[in-house]
Amino acid sequence: MFPKETYIQRRSALKQKVGSGLILFLGNEECGMNYRDNVYNFRQDSSFLYYFGIDAASLHAVIDVDNDQEIIFGDELTIDDIIWTGPKEPLTEKAYKAGIQSVKPGSAIAGFLGSAKTAGQTIHFLPPYRGEHYLKLQEWLQVAPSAAASLASVPLIKAIVSMRSIKTAEEILEIEKAVNTSVDMHLEFMRITKPGMTEKQVAGQLQSIAIGRGGDISYPIILTVNGEILHTHTRDLVMRDGQLSLCDAGAETAMHYCGDLTRTVPTGKKFTALQKEMYEIVLHAEETAIAAAKPGVLFKDLHTLASTKLLEGLKSVGIIKGDPAEAVAHDVHTLFFQCGLGHMMGMDVHDMENLGEQYVGYTDELKKGTAFGWKSLRLGRALEPGFVVTIEPGLYFIPTLIDRWKAENKLSQFIDYNKLESFRDFTGIRIEDDIVITSDGNRVLGKPLAKSVSEIEALRA
Repeated sequence: MFPKETYIQRRSALKQKVGSGLILFLGNEECGMNYRDNVYNFRQDSSFLYYFGIDAASLHAVIDVDNDQEIIFGDELTIDDIIWTGPKEPLTEKAYKAGIQSVKPGSAIAGFLGSAKTAGQTIHFLPPYRGEHYLKLQEWLQVAPSAAASLASVPLIKAIVSMRSIKTAEEILEIEKAVNTSVDMHLEFMRITKPGMTEKQVAGQLQSIAIGRGGDISYPIILTVNGEILHTHTRDLVMRDGQLSLCDAGAETAMHYCGDLTRTVPTGKKFTALQKEMYEIVLHAEETAIAAAKPGVLFKDLHTLASTKLLEGLKSVGIIKGDPAEAVAHDVHTLFFQCGLGHMMGMDVHDMENLGEQYVGYTDELKKGTAFGWKSLRLGRALEPGFVVTIEPGLYFIPTLIDRWKAENKLSQFIDYNKLESFRDFTGIRIEDDIVITSDGNRVLGKPLAKSVSEIEALRA
């Protein structure tokens, strides 16, 4: 946990932003994998952690703005619990470390919320994302599961987004710790990957690094020789010489701050001439976007800039015709770059995604796009000092998508489909780094990680 003053100040700021009513925070429960007592690794709700810091299951909390109360609801360990877990820090002591003086039994929350509802208080809650959240809202507030997401408090969402978007110095230190572990995972990926290994063999060794540092992975590792499949996870597929291996992996610290990096390397020792040429197109797009990231710049414009650089590169190999900027205006880039340039990152690898992308990545004036390619851009708003974001351009040659566009002769004034046919089995390349926006630009987080062709080939050798 951070010092208790951090949580006290965060709750005080939240009360001022919300103004009135009662704020309900639903903590997470343990969840059985195949029976009740064989559980998945517990992960606390990130907003609960942000305001209360207690990383334990079966807790809920309220901030009663009207009556100036802050209460944790949960139960101390019983003797039956202690037999299995051993003695643990009492909940009252954990609450004290977060600056909370009032702890009530878990069973008391239903009556407390019922009284607040009877008194006519507005009860603010966040969009639910777990089954037990829906059931508890139904039981305590008589909110139908089908209506729960739409009844979530927009003022609370906006208040939390405004706070969690700006990372403090202590948060950036914790994020950088996660990024540094992620760097070590990727260095191991570059060192050990070789023809004959399976994707799972490599990914398993990377996950052990994250666990060994006291945390875990911040999302399931994407490690694949089919880089054109944007979110394919590791399989028993044997990697072969001549292929590219893409690794998208990040660590999460014990305090649940994240890293998120991607590198693409030859499965053998060297890139082929074509792989090198295509890799450097993506690298140039990434470096150009990073250089342009600063306060006041719309992230949507960075996405457009990177997309233009990608098409400029594809024009140099004969796939694209005409003016690359005009081609981007016609969405030609979405044939090769279907996802967004990046996203917010913090306690969630896609930070605050459960609160709604429109609230996190956009504004009341700037709406999220709905067209193919643009609908996957999670972040579009102007950058501000303290934002931590990913920059991750890529080129993805998806045969099914190519065939569909070619059958329609879609945007053929910009695309040489005959030339493109020879690239249909190229697969994909992504390069990703994490940056923090500073007062006059940005800083790449973490230790240096090989990115140029020469650096990667030196490690592969």
